[in-house]
Amino acid sequence: MAGMDRKALIEWLEPEVAAQGCELLDLEWQCGRNAILRLYIDTPEGIGLDDCQRVSRAVEAVLDVEDPLPAGYRLEVSSPGPERPLRTPEHFSAAMSEELRLQVDVDGAVRKLRGRLVAMKEGALQLENEDGAIEIELDNVLAARQVAHENEL
Repeated sequence: MAGMDRKALIEWLEPEVAAQGCELLDLEWQCGRNAILRLYIDTPEGIGLDDCQRVSRAVEAVLDVEDPLPAGYRLEVSSPGPERPLRTPEHFSAAMSEELRLQVDVDGAVRKLRGRLVAMKEGALQLENEDGAIEIELDNVLAARQVAHENEL
């Protein structure tokens, strides 16, 4: 991300999103020819188009002044949708007993996991799936989402 890593960008944008009355759940950066910076936001009441537009204008103004990203990207602000991104311990606590999809760093390699979140303790998640129980350090989670079920779609 042109000198700024994902965690730093989240920490940098969170206050601006919060100032607009929303929570920054997560962000995605897709680089390349048609680069996209996608923010996922939410409020306890849910997200509407007006919220996305308001946050987009505020974040765009900050990004234009600070210019932390390479030129030529598109900013998208979205609701989390049924497959809600999870990033913080609070996000994971709210998803207790839910089925999750995770990408984790295992000794420098990215591994995909899926399972039901059954416990959290001191910076670690415990998932259960057909292979049994798996414990994952939160610091090793690269991406996580709740799995949408048919009745949620």
